[in-house]
Amino acid sequence: MQEHSQLNSQLSVLVVDPNPGIRANLQNMLNQSGITRVEYAVNAGTAIKQLARRNYDVVLCEYDLGGGSGSEGQDGQQLLEDLRHHKIIPPWAIFIMLTSEAAHDKVIGAAELQPTEYVLKPFTAEALNQRIQRALARRTAMLPAYQQVAQGNPQAAIRTCIDAANTQPRHAADFAHLRAELHASLKEHEQAEAVYRQLIAARPLGWARLGLARSLAAQGRTLDAIDLLEQLVRDNPRLMAAYDLLARCFEERGEHAQAQKTLEEAVGISPNMVRRLRKLGEVALETGDIAAAEKSFKQVVTRSRYSEFRNPEDHVNLVKALVRKGDAQSAAGVVRDMERSLRGTPELDACVAISNALLQEAGGNQAGAIAGLRSAVTAVRAGSALSPGLKVGLTRSLLEHRMDEEASEVMLTAMNGQDGGVTAQQAMNVFVKAGRPDLADGMGKQLRAQAQILLGVADEKRNMGDVRGAVQTLLEALHMAPGNLQVMIAVVGGILRQIMEMGWDHPLAGLCTEQLERIRALDPAHPRLQALDEEFLAAKRKYGIST
Repeated sequence: MQEHSQLNSQLSVLVVDPNPGIRANLQNMLNQSGITRVEYAVNAGTAIKQLARRNYDVVLCEYDLGGGSGSEGQDGQQLLEDLRHHKIIPPWAIFIMLTSEAAHDKVIGAAELQPTEYVLKPFTAEALNQRIQRALARRTAMLPAYQQVAQGNPQAAIRTCIDAANTQPRHAADFAHLRAELHASLKEHEQAEAVYRQLIAARPLGWARLGLARSLAAQGRTLDAIDLLEQLVRDNPRLMAAYDLLARCFEERGEHAQAQKTLEEAVGISPNMVRRLRKLGEVALETGDIAAAEKSFKQVVTRSRYSEFRNPEDHVNLVKALVRKGDAQSAAGVVRDMERSLRGTPELDACVAISNALLQEAGGNQAGAIAGLRSAVTAVRAGSALSPGLKVGLTRSLLEHRMDEEASEVMLTAMNGQDGGVTAQQAMNVFVKAGRPDLADGMGKQLRAQAQILLGVADEKRNMGDVRGAVQTLLEALHMAPGNLQVMIAVVGGILRQIMEMGWDHPLAGLCTEQLERIRALDPAHPRLQALDEEFLAAKRKYGIST
């Protein structure tokens, strides 16, 4: 242990545990290993605030953050879920979960969320130090590739992974895993598939088979993915992410009952994952299983109560389930709880208004429902941070009440959001399915007009030397008018100018290839097509990109 003492003296550790005696014991163990820079958090909320403020080399987190007393609050699994989902900790962060050997379901939950390590209690100072050293060695090996990813250079990170797998065979599987994930992030799903198949040929590990299933699903080979995933959950019944992907594949095929059954199996094994419970509730609503939807959304609201990232949309979902059940009294209680406990959240006004509209509708008060919908639209205009999905649901309600102008306005905000959750085609489909193709046509004209305005804005940015800003504006125009030849030509030209002036950008180059193929399919004789092809080839030659 002494050989690591000097190195350990530079490490910073955050211990997350509500029990002062255990915190003192952990500090003593860490001190024995030469680790003296130790800070503490007594619950998940405190840990999130500290981790948002600064980075630690290691996080040691007790799973049972209630200290075994049944106290309310998040457990270690939910904390890790929030930290990963909201990107508070980087991919190379060392997060070690501490849990008792007897708590088998807790180990399942922790393993599902892939902490760097999990340590079963009781353990010695030497055993803890060995786990920390193992995690540090892996991080040191992987850090150059992770840093290249953070710098926006995934292709360089892929090359680093290939080289390092040969020079550091101890971590070869880790490098291959990261390499496959990078290929997937670049939409190079065939390359990701090839890496996973090589890994499986050497050793058919569950995570590699899951990665292969993801790459198959991303290529549209949904049936192949389903076959692989069904076998995978039989062989690895606690590999929870496999159930999530399997349910998503069933959903894509319109098999909502099978998706619900799959998610219910997963929740039965590992009941603490909030996002899975939320998804189960959504699928249950789709299948008409109101009892299952109510149960799931109640659990989501309860488990999220002590999260730093509570979302009032969970209350709206519960209100929907209760209204469909015919329990307006309980639904009204959920609205009151939302107003009381979620003050200050940017989505609150819109969520309360939507919920009140549902309640008024259920009570047969059409005027009250319309008033609630108008309040929701006002909140959206004021910048309420609703998800694209809830905005689409609001649009459908507005269409049902013949509030056409408001429906178009809300849908436009769903398309223009930063997350780009709704495409132009999806927006049109909402109006068509509602029996309003006229509104779909009107929205199409609005989108084309907005795209034209954005082309002018992009020209101004380019003339002022803001090449990157011009490309971002062009991408906004493409989102609004994805089939517009003029926009597509402008996007390719803007991307090529940025690449030639500022360096190769693989995601943008991939988008450039995609748009060139679409232009070729729509108008193979377009007068700009040959020149753009030649410019793209020149850019590849400039940066030594293989053709």
